[in-house]
Amino acid sequence: MELFERAKTVRLRSHQNKYMYADEDESHVLQDRNAASPNARWTVELVPNAPGVIRLRSRYGRYLTASNEPILMGVTGRKVIQTLPHRLDSSVEWVPVGEGRHARLQTRYGNFLRANGGLPPLRNSVTHDVPHHRHAGWVVWCIEIVQVLVHPPQCSDPITTAYSPPLPYKPHSRSPSPSPAPLPTGALRPPAPPHHRTSTPVVAQPPPPPPGSLAPPVGFSRLESADSFSVPVHKVEGRHIHYHIADDSGYVREGDEGHSFLFNGTSLGELLERLQDETGLKDVIICSRNPITSKLMPLRLQLPPNNNAMHVVLVRESSKAARSFS
Repeated sequence: MELFERAKTVRLRSHQNKYMYADEDESHVLQDRNAASPNARWTVELVPNAPGVIRLRSRYGRYLTASNEPILMGVTGRKVIQTLPHRLDSSVEWVPVGEGRHARLQTRYGNFLRANGGLPPLRNSVTHDVPHHRHAGWVVWCIEIVQVLVHPPQCSDPITTAYSPPLPYKPHSRSPSPSPAPLPTGALRPPAPPHHRTSTPVVAQPPPPPPGSLAPPVGFSRLESADSFSVPVHKVEGRHIHYHIADDSGYVREGDEGHSFLFNGTSLGELLERLQDETGLKDVIICSRNPITSKLMPLRLQLPPNNNAMHVVLVRESSKAARSFS
């Protein structure tokens, strides 16, 4: 929470190394790699008389909101959107949980802000729920401070001095003293906002973590345990890869225990490069064995979801087995 108390504007980077992004339709929230876009920046507001509670406002002046609308039928996650409510209630309030630059953002009802991966339509979406322990790392965000408050306010909105005048209505508060109300979208919109995200991303490097804090690798991370979401974030493991090297006919010698390593990448290309480094072989094809026919099949598309362990067989491109794939 201390990180947000001294921040005026932040970026939130997900486990996929993408940033929480306010879509141009001023409603949807998604993930995007363009760290240079103002749509990836969120203004921090401290909720008056509620220590440890914040609101996040997009470049369009709209608040990050935990809605009750399911992202898909049969899926537990609910949509996270941008809204400009007449009264600021608990749906726009978030409680940061964690240490250092890495935090989870919890709703007032116990759900967590989650960056989804996998296949469309869930890919690059942002929802809120309590994830399964296999997806616990999906609710961890790396907080990058874009603007720092020189004099952090005491129990007041950190951005109200930047925009005036406030609207006459009174936002939700737990004390008789009124808190500043949100401004219309047009008053906060910078001139000539970009309507596309085709420019080459310029990813800002975050500052080094303070002593004793967690600094996971790129593409972090998943929690070692999700029994309790009140504990600090721990360094987590990636996917275990178990592999064998087949002979010219595609067979693996009986009794060959093979090799294994821990893989933190996310794509099939990254896995191929790692296997080439591990084996010293450059002309290999990554294959999996059909559990029914026991035949080898080359992996062509992408890695299985959820960081499940993989058992693969490496086949030389010049082998008889590889020629049977064509």
